[in-house]
Amino acid sequence: MPAKHSVKQYLANGHYHIYNRGVEKRKIFQDKQDYAVFLSYIKTYLQPKDIDSLRNKLGNPEINWQEKSQIIKILNLNNFHGEIQLLAYCLMSNHFHFLVKQKSANSIDNFMQSLTTRFVLYFNKKNKRIGPLFQGIYKAVLVDTDEQLLHLSRYIHINPKHISSRLNLEDCYSSYADYIGKRETDWIKTDLILSYFSKTNPKLTYSAFVEKSKTGENELIAKHILE
Repeated sequence: MPAKHSVKQYLANGHYHIYNRGVEKRKIFQDKQDYAVFLSYIKTYLQPKDIDSLRNKLGNPEINWQEKSQIIKILNLNNFHGEIQLLAYCLMSNHFHFLVKQKSANSIDNFMQSLTTRFVLYFNKKNKRIGPLFQGIYKAVLVDTDEQLLHLSRYIHINPKHISSRLNLEDCYSSYADYIGKRETDWIKTDLILSYFSKTNPKLTYSAFVEKSKTGENELIAKHILE
């Protein structure tokens, strides 16, 4: 029997909650470098690739072979700008959550295969190990309503509180700082979700929505969250 949410319903222009954890619930992010590398890969895949500029640099006789090698590597990488919009994310030590919108029906699958394969290669080389890092194929659940979309963003951003209620959410490895105006990351798309909240009324802001408890929320998104 397939694992929960491993069989996916892919729709063009659909919103999805994507998540996965380490095999045997092991840590997939062991230190700050692992978090930074994973995020740098996401950035590379989601930012637009200026092919003409990269090719011009490649033809510059003044750059060394290491710089040329890096440029060639970037040119050969897949790019998902325009295909994937990352609305929210949270990285925990042994799992991750994404909230995304895909343009084409196969955009998510291509993006996740590229991202996780690249990270596993990095992780295994760094730790001198072989074999799978993640608990099977990533899970993806189609978001059915705007209400679910909003509550999933809250669930994703408040995930670190499950570890410690004393954590400052804006300091965690997530997109929450972008949502409350403490950071501006061009490959995080906050506009859709923030459009439902007030910028001036403290009781109706996104931060108020996230950091207050809400009865019945888990029932609303029960089928969407990490089992």
